[in-house]
Amino acid sequence: GLGDVYKRQEGKGAGYARWAKNFNLKQLSQTLIYLEENNLLDRCVLEERTAAATAQYHTLSTKMKSAEQRMAEIKVLQQHIINYAKTRPAYDAYRKTGYSKRFLETHRTEITLHKAAKAAFDEANLKTLPKAKELDAEYFKLLTEKKARYPDYRKAKEVMQELLRAQKNIELFFDEEKNPKQTEHSR
Repeated sequence: GLGDVYKRQEGKGAGYARWAKNFNLKQLSQTLIYLEENNLLDRCVLEERTAAATAQYHTLSTKMKSAEQRMAEIKVLQQHIINYAKTRPAYDAYRKTGYSKRFLETHRTEITLHKAAKAAFDEANLKTLPKAKELDAEYFKLLTEKKARYPDYRKAKEVMQELLRAQKNIELFFDEEKNPKQTEHSR
């Protein structure tokens, strides 16, 4: 962006200053064409549209992240359910031995997995375990919604970035007009 050009400009000669000015004018003309094509030459309209595009992007982003988080929770829960079922016989035998240390030593992995699964179910406030089919269905539904929402999310991100870039280019240009850099005297 223009900010990078200004950072690089420090300590450069007159040739660089001419290149930077040319680059800035090209950027500005591209920005003005974009603003004109999208009826955004009015600064208030540009600011409103940018705010709306940013809000739209954040809304979609939050929905995507929420779906991803729930999908991850489902995967973990499914693994705990599998572990719980597999290790139940070992845990029941452990209880029948009166929680014998010797039994624990020989079945530590199964008992640890069983306890971890129980703790996860308690943490999720599950009174009864969800059925594997229900979890699969919820996961598939979330995945389908996420895939369907992705093109809108990408488009919203592109629109927001384009508007923010245009807004920044205009601000930098007007800032430059008000406070021209002292590059001429370095010749």
